[in-house]
Amino acid sequence: MPAREYLASYVAALRQGWSPNNVDANAGFEELARIEADADLFLAEQTDREAKAPPVVLPDGTTAKRLPGFRKWIWDGEFCGVIGLRWQPGTAELPPHVLGHIGFAVVPWKRRLGYATRALAAILPDAKAEGLPYVELTTDVSNVASRRVIEANGGRLVEHFRKPDAYGGAESYRFLIDLP
Repeated sequence: MPAREYLASYVAALRQGWSPNNVDANAGFEELARIEADADLFLAEQTDREAKAPPVVLPDGTTAKRLPGFRKWIWDGEFCGVIGLRWQPGTAELPPHVLGHIGFAVVPWKRRLGYATRALAAILPDAKAEGLPYVELTTDVSNVASRRVIEANGGRLVEHFRKPDAYGGAESYRFLIDLP
């Protein structure tokens, strides 16, 4: 989980231009500003099971109600990436502005080393513990690496769709991973 002792490595990745958000490249700069303003609050908000943090700002600038969730940092002695889980209490369904239960991003210099595959495998029991019978993940059609990560964890393709305009409208895939 994110912690003060790992924050310098996380900040270094952000300063190198990496973004934890695959849809919004500016998210990394926004996170740097939040850390500089109040690092303790930033760290505390990485686990938000009650959805108490401010609303989510969508890529088109509109806002939406935040879902409960948390982020974990992928770590091998230095920061490698993030993986996050979000859910809607009492149901596996997601509102239209949420493209999946799980999102992940690995820093470029740590890609192709299996970190995302292992992080996804590690977070699936957490999703089951939250009562989810399955998780949805989406990826752009062009993102072959993410597709392989999802498929390596039992993901099955259930839909080919176009993302909403707020998310850039890219051709995308929706996968389900059952949580038996």
